[in-house]
Amino acid sequence: MSHRVLGIDPGLTRCGVGIVDVTTTRKASLVFVGVIRTPPDMPLPERLLAIGTGIANALDEFSPDSVALERVFAHHNLRTVMGTAQASGVAMHAAAARGLEVGLHTPSEVKAAVSGYGSADKKQVGTMVARILGLAAAPSPADAADALALAICHAWRSPLATVTASAPTLSSLRAATPKRTTALTPAQEAWRLAEKSAANRRLGS
Repeated sequence: MSHRVLGIDPGLTRCGVGIVDVTTTRKASLVFVGVIRTPPDMPLPERLLAIGTGIANALDEFSPDSVALERVFAHHNLRTVMGTAQASGVAMHAAAARGLEVGLHTPSEVKAAVSGYGSADKKQVGTMVARILGLAAAPSPADAADALALAICHAWRSPLATVTASAPTLSSLRAATPKRTTALTPAQEAWRLAEKSAANRRLGS
């Protein structure tokens, strides 16, 4: 049993699109990765239409179970924020029209999920994405790697709970087959420890 997630790194000039399948043991595999590009001199409505069409095509062709987007937040470059927000709106509309769950994740959450370090740079994220997915090299450009990182983060933070009510949890799988924990990548293990530490802090507060 696996969960398919479409990750979208929103942007007007380059919109990263990455799709992964993640099993109940958190093993991730690449399904598709690409970048939707629009020229800066194209009228804004046409750029948004092109992005929306590209995302819709990916949704219809690969039928993901959920969608992951980067959470838009305040930035010193207002123009960049506006473009990101507009592309995000198009993506959320396409997902909602198909009844899909949409998860929003901050860059630091995504970085921590795939690398164990919330301040990792783009090169480190790309390297870890390649390692997690068993790729020979990091996806290029960075927008593509970021989209895959978003998809992986979302799947790991929502481990197959939405696939089926009878699907086994990660905890039950570990209890039944403890030796399988060695199959976790270093990034997955770092994320597991981070989750455990956060839970301990909440209990102690």
